[in-house]
Amino acid sequence: PFAEEGAPAAPAAAPSEDDPFAGADPFAEGADAAAENCPALRSLHARCVERHAAYTATISRVTDGVRTYRSLELAVSGLAGFPYWKHLLSLVLLAGGFATTVRRQHIALREPQSLTEHRVTQALQLVVHLTVAVSALADWRVGQASSAEVEHPGLPLIWVVGFGVLGLVNLLHLARPPAGLDQPTSPARVAMSVPLYVYMGLVSLVWFSGIEGHPSGLAIYFHKFVQHPAIYIGIGLYIWAGMMLAETRLSHRVFGLLTPWRLPPALLAWLVVVLAALPTAYSGASGIFVIAAGGVIFEQLTRAGAGPRMALAATAMSGSLGVVLRPCLVVVLVAILNKQVTTDELFGRGLQVFGLTSVLYLIAMIALNKSGWKIASPAEAVPATLGAARKLLPYVLIGLGVLVFDAVVLDLRVSEHTAALVLPAMLIALVIYDTRFVKPEAGEAPSAGTLPALTRATAESSGHVGGLLTLMAFSVALGGVVERAELMSLVPQELGSPVVAMSILVVAMVLVGMTMDALGAVVLVSVTIAPLAYANDISPVHFWMMVLVAFELGYLTPPVAINHLLARQVVGKPAHVEDLPANSFFERHEHTLVPVMVMGVALLIVAYLPLFVG
Repeated sequence: PFAEEGAPAAPAAAPSEDDPFAGADPFAEGADAAAENCPALRSLHARCVERHAAYTATISRVTDGVRTYRSLELAVSGLAGFPYWKHLLSLVLLAGGFATTVRRQHIALREPQSLTEHRVTQALQLVVHLTVAVSALADWRVGQASSAEVEHPGLPLIWVVGFGVLGLVNLLHLARPPAGLDQPTSPARVAMSVPLYVYMGLVSLVWFSGIEGHPSGLAIYFHKFVQHPAIYIGIGLYIWAGMMLAETRLSHRVFGLLTPWRLPPALLAWLVVVLAALPTAYSGASGIFVIAAGGVIFEQLTRAGAGPRMALAATAMSGSLGVVLRPCLVVVLVAILNKQVTTDELFGRGLQVFGLTSVLYLIAMIALNKSGWKIASPAEAVPATLGAARKLLPYVLIGLGVLVFDAVVLDLRVSEHTAALVLPAMLIALVIYDTRFVKPEAGEAPSAGTLPALTRATAESSGHVGGLLTLMAFSVALGGVVERAELMSLVPQELGSPVVAMSILVVAMVLVGMTMDALGAVVLVSVTIAPLAYANDISPVHFWMMVLVAFELGYLTPPVAINHLLARQVVGKPAHVEDLPANSFFERHEHTLVPVMVMGVALLIVAYLPLFVG
């Protein structure tokens, strides 16, 4: 290459006998690679032959069944990578909200019973729905005018259309009020008829639009609500599973194990609440389980001889003991938002809290027992219990079969992250078995079929999902108001001692539990209050255990008492026990005082005992 221009090119070097590439192309078709003297080439050829043989063998084993399984696996994998979970959560919220608004089932202290109450309730819902629509439109315009790339720019438009439709439903209700609204009213009754989420929406409207002049502020916190779509979609799946459970005879079969022993009603109520802790943990939050199984619990306890007040107290408390057990969604969200704690730490301490609350409730039931402690003899009860167990066994085997199938075929094991996906499949299988293969016993209504049962469960769950998710979404917005108002800045960061700090935090957490749902409250507490606890030498795990118990106390404490509201909603007219005859103040209000006393004592022990014993 360095020869002068125009000089003849140097002749090519003569082929070397040691160069295998100097002659014929060893990769040409028909070349004998084994005849070459290059070990690397022979090794490469051997590997190539081996891989071709393995490929041919694999292709020969690809049957139609393998192709079907591969298609299913790829479909599941594609679903896991689905990029529109936030849009899906928004659609679930709006579809459920539509069903709840059409049926007038939003969560409130009481149902409208006069024309004035109805008009005020619908008018305020209209204001709130239009406020969200206007805020979402303002948020969309901000995104369009911004030079920065906006994630999911279509979300605000979904909210504009969805809440606009809800506003149209309110207008229709105002134009066509239902019949029978002829009861007397008062300002207090009107205030109690307004759904809880409406108050949260009005506070958000006043703050963001009136005080801050920030019309898109409410929509911004709706974006925060959809930041954890798996959590909230899981709530919808849990409620759906609970409504399917109500369509089966499984709850009655479980009670069939207990009724032959003729336990005192107080002891039976305690046992039901304790046993309900596990399904509560798998249903995600206390209110969800009350919605799912509250009607069956109230019915079975009253049938066993419990008074309506005791049965209502047990129904409201049935979702309270299990929120600290694995795999409760509230605890999972705490661990997601707070890196100072892990789910293993929280669930480990949760077992201790569960034991404490169980013992306290047992003491309360022993004190309230008025029917003695005589129970059926084993000779009488065991045969009936074994007969009930035989009827329950197919349900257990079907449930285990679904779990094994998910674990072996889909590699999907039940945990706090997967329970919301596993339970609906299990309940669908149980509904199919119950409606097609179980013969009704005496006093049980015959099944109308699998499809009607699934349709009823889906329709019923849509209203509950709408009411609960709407309350949660506006709880996040209310938390945003508290955060932006910097109310916690009014509290000194150094409170003097852990005991003083804990006293302030206990009161604050109970108040939060009385006004917000659990998941929305966790978001607020994580941002505003948890740092204050850590700064005052309160262990993160200790703090969050206190918070969870305080929340449950708040959900049972008037005037809101959300778990009591949900219990009344699913039980119906028999749950209105205030007007029943009573001999004392305690007896008249037993359904609220007993849960408050039990959870109140538990809160004091959980909050203060670790500070003194280390």
